Amino acid sequence: MVSRRAVFSTSILATAISFFTLGVMHSRTESDASYDAKLDAIRAEVRSELGRTQRAAAVVPAGTSGQSAGREESGRAARSKMIAEIKTELQREMGLVPVTLMRDRRSSFVELYSYDSLGKTNYGTAGYLGGGYFITVKHAVVALKDEDDRQSTRKITSIKVVYKGKEIPARLVDTGDADEEVHSGDWAIIKTKDLDLPALRVDSAFAYEFADPIFRLGNDYSKGIILSSGYVGQRTTNGLVTCLTDGHPGVSGGGVLDQRGNLVGIPIGRMQGDYRFSFILPIRPEMLRKLPAYEQAEPQPTPAAAAVVAAEQ
Repeated sequence: MVSRRAVFSTSILATAISFFTLGVMHSRTESDASYDAKLDAIRAEVRSELGRTQRAAAVVPAGTSGQSAGREESGRAARSKMIAEIKTELQREMGLVPVTLMRDRRSSFVELYSYDSLGKTNYGTAGYLGGGYFITVKHAVVALKDEDDRQSTRKITSIKVVYKGKEIPARLVDTGDADEEVHSGDWAIIKTKDLDLPALRVDSAFAYEFADPIFRLGNDYSKGIILSSGYVGQRTTNGLVTCLTDGHPGVSGGGVLDQRGNLVGIPIGRMQGDYRFSFILPIRPEMLRKLPAYEQAEPQPTPAAAAVVAAEQ
């Protein structure tokens, strides 16, 4: 028989459990209500903020000049400008140029061939300056001294450039004072009939500072105009500049371009036994003395100077 004390204890325990359960349920209900209330408040605040932003974007103060611009358009323009500036700075620092620029400049160079009195064919490159005028190297169109330093009996009998797959006759107009290859006077101007080619923009003021990026276009191995890139090395005592760009046979007379695509020099030779160690002849105004006119590239400010000008505006 169950004692009264056991029944009483069981009743007390059951009552306590019931009250505890009711308390937990009530607390959870209040917590859920509080959470729901907070969530509703956050939603209301977000809706209010969105409405305020839309109203601000819809009404933009503007002058009476007849033009207005939304804040979104202004933001896009600022972002595009920033991206363009970053791309320009990266290209400058890494020595890069737009591919389209090099493709465009390629069409300004042609394959050059000269034929001599010994029945031999010589090949090189020439850069178009407009009006039928080309610049190239003297040793491609004039017979200079032999390797034994004697005046050659060989004579150049004809000069031709390749235009749209055909050889076009050219005549010698002017040369430098070189009597041997890889010389500061190893340059020449030749002329054909006026051709439909884009004229190169010349910059005779290029500084050739150490590590300046440069780009060379030439008729490598008589296989067509090919692009190579490198960096400025040192100046030599005879007025040339060294660099590490491919100096394969046929590139002499081609173009050395800066990052803006301006013609700043011509490759004229290489070190014996090393096709990578090349010599560049910087463009000088005297090389263009027989041309009726030529467009001189405007001097460009350095990045530091450009930043100062931008800050002052």
